[in-house]
Amino acid sequence: MHRRAFLSLAVLVPFSGCLEFLEDNGEEITEPGDVEIVWDDLVRENPGTEDERVVVWGVVRNAGERTLSYIEIRATFFDEEGEELESVIESVDVDDPEDEEWPFDVEFPRFGADAAAVATYELEPATGV
Repeated sequence: MHRRAFLSLAVLVPFSGCLEFLEDNGEEITEPGDVEIVWDDLVRENPGTEDERVVVWGVVRNAGERTLSYIEIRATFFDEEGEELESVIESVDVDDPEDEEWPFDVEFPRFGADAAAVATYELEPATGV
């Protein structure tokens, strides 16, 4: 019986440090107002074919005072009726944290008729550190 109690404790102990690490590093995540999308556009490639694809291109800006090294953007794609088709999160390539703006693109994950069904989209910064 003591052996089971020991084994269950042995399994839990390594993870307790991980939770503290996540909580400590959670303070580094920026507020939504620290990152803003300054420009975006929906681009269709090969429209009307089986290879049609949809990509949202844009530029994100550091609107806060902290230097950012990592940003994620969430794109939610909708059909003509406003039904959500897919939500995709992509990381932004922050080559030089000293820059104030960075380009990004988020691709709809399906092609052809599925991509043709995309009518609108919404963007939001998901995270930034």
